[in-house]
Amino acid sequence: MAPTHNVPTHDVIVLGAGAAGLFCAGLAGQRGKRVALLDHADAPGKKILISGGGRCNFTNLYTAPDRYLSENPHFARSALSRYTPADFIALVERYGIAWHEKTLGQLFCDGSAKQIVAMLVEECAAGGVNLRLGAQVGGVEHADGLFRVQFGSETLIAPALVIATGGPAIPKLGATGFAYDLARKFGLKVVQPRPALVPLTLSGEEALFRELSGVSAEVVAHCGKAAFREAALFTHRGLSGPAILQVSSYWRHGGCVEIDFLPDQPQDWLLAAKRERPRLALAKALGAALPERLAVRLAEHVGIEGELGQTQDKALRGAETQLRRWRFAPSGSEGFAKAEVTAGGISTAGLSSRTMGAQAVPGLYAVGEAVDVTGWLGGYNFQWAWASAYAAAVAITDFP
Repeated sequence: MAPTHNVPTHDVIVLGAGAAGLFCAGLAGQRGKRVALLDHADAPGKKILISGGGRCNFTNLYTAPDRYLSENPHFARSALSRYTPADFIALVERYGIAWHEKTLGQLFCDGSAKQIVAMLVEECAAGGVNLRLGAQVGGVEHADGLFRVQFGSETLIAPALVIATGGPAIPKLGATGFAYDLARKFGLKVVQPRPALVPLTLSGEEALFRELSGVSAEVVAHCGKAAFREAALFTHRGLSGPAILQVSSYWRHGGCVEIDFLPDQPQDWLLAAKRERPRLALAKALGAALPERLAVRLAEHVGIEGELGQTQDKALRGAETQLRRWRFAPSGSEGFAKAEVTAGGISTAGLSSRTMGAQAVPGLYAVGEAVDVTGWLGGYNFQWAWASAYAAAVAITDFP
């Protein structure tokens, strides 16, 4: 029988069956709420499945608020402190999912990301969550303390609504800006969304580096005050690799990225090389620290030919400075199609950091990537999904 216009069909409606939505729905259901979880996709957790090369980098041991970008850098602190990596690891282990630390605190499944999706779906089943897939969310209305959501041909009604539909990153998986349209409808501001954790493109003279496509090296990449020591990869379009993906979240159009190609070499390394092996060419010297093709290209660009012993110390110091602070001016990024996440989103100014609830609209919550909180590469964004979802689920189930 179709519901009457003012009788709730559920206690909570969660929009979006990604990481944050699945986790929030399962928790709320297990805490006694009648939950409907809606998604236009034909299966849950699609972005989870492709994460971490198919093994899901599900958290990071070094999670801390300063590893997140937001217009309010303190906003994430409350949620992150109340649901930690150890909490999610305990859940993973309860399901017998084997995991390992790859590097820099990044935790991955030994097997497959499918295990994480299956775990979250099972958590929803344990909470009696009504998971509905494969239809579009139509109108969303709010009146008399109730949210009415049109899903396909049905109307679902609940006093609580959770926006967990993420951002527009990876549109081929169905990602859209739906969360922002809905937030604006309810009077919430939106921080301009932009691609984050994304390869950067080069043009003009810097496009000469395209011939190095496929070459990678461990570097320190800088953008403003942010600095990351990881691999950088040259591509046919520009720069990629973990170090570049990290700084891309901080980069803005018109800005520069600085790369230190000699992170392991002591100061005045080239002068020492000149004394020890004066007949060595710069390209050969660089080849001891960098891939040969990259060493040759950098040596050509700094313009030092001939042997080190025939080169003035001043020129070698200048070359070393350039190699330690090589400035690239990206022409852009590869956009949302190649971005791992979206920076920006629903402004934290209108949300409670404790509950993830909209301060001006009781019963409305926003979690995960939809919110203006963006983590570093390496499991930080999943931990934000779990922590923000937990904060909202607890608040909803404490809601009278």
